[in-house]
Amino acid sequence: MTTLNSWTAATSRRIARRERKRQLGPLSLLTHLALLIWTLLVVVPILWTFLASVKSEDEIFGDAWSLPETLRWDNFVRAWDQAHIGQYMLNSVIVVSFSTFGTMLLGSMAAYVLARYPFRGNRLVYLFFVSGLAIPVYLALSPLFFVVQNMGNVPVVGPFIGMNTHAGLVLVYIAYSMPFTVFFLAAFFRTLPAAVAEAAFIDGASHTRVFFQVMLPMARPGIVSITIFNVLGQWNQYQLPLVLLQDRDKWVLTQGIADISTAAGYDQDWSALFAALALAILPMLIVYVVFQRQIQAGLTTGALK
Repeated sequence: MTTLNSWTAATSRRIARRERKRQLGPLSLLTHLALLIWTLLVVVPILWTFLASVKSEDEIFGDAWSLPETLRWDNFVRAWDQAHIGQYMLNSVIVVSFSTFGTMLLGSMAAYVLARYPFRGNRLVYLFFVSGLAIPVYLALSPLFFVVQNMGNVPVVGPFIGMNTHAGLVLVYIAYSMPFTVFFLAAFFRTLPAAVAEAAFIDGASHTRVFFQVMLPMARPGIVSITIFNVLGQWNQYQLPLVLLQDRDKWVLTQGIADISTAAGYDQDWSALFAALALAILPMLIVYVVFQRQIQAGLTTGALK
């Protein structure tokens, strides 16, 4: 009886494997192969960076995948103290926190109005926002430089939002992130049921209360997804702070890493460079791992609706 059950189970497994192979057509196999190649292209450099961050320079330029004889944690100490990565990381956290909050607040309100309130010129305003996606940041560097420089001449608030200020960089980050935020959230808000908002209006809720207490919680998957995308994009931004921040004490993390990379050509402290890269990658890696399901849920919900 036991032999018969084992044979039946083995047969069922073989049938299931044949069925899966039949369902996996050539296109599906190519898709999985492409995803596998993409995964290797992303994961392998990250693993090599973390491995190099605890090696000596001789080991880095030796066998690329050899394990270090001893874990050199002093690489992180030099990157944190001597290269001031700790200060640059703090500056990045401050800038990205305020810019992401401002982007999500203004972007969600704009997207909600454009998605749920028909008015004359609605489509034109929406296209005006979305058109920002077609402008590369490289083309906007020179105009942004003069705009932020002129903002510094504004009475009273000028010294706080002009060149070499974190507030000025925050405003530029918000403007730079608004097109994609409005584009993504407007499509998401259109999918939300109107009956819930109408019931809230009947109960006497104002437009502001309906947005913040009814519609915004319903759009939480999309809000979380686009928030993570904005955090990743603003954290890794290099061109904008390079143009707008010349004061070394106010540099963000990407500028600090670029400075270490330039100095490495002369000082040959490549170990500290890879340690700084690991410190820059680790926070975003943690953010993505923690919020991975929320990101997938937000994208999937919008696609299904």
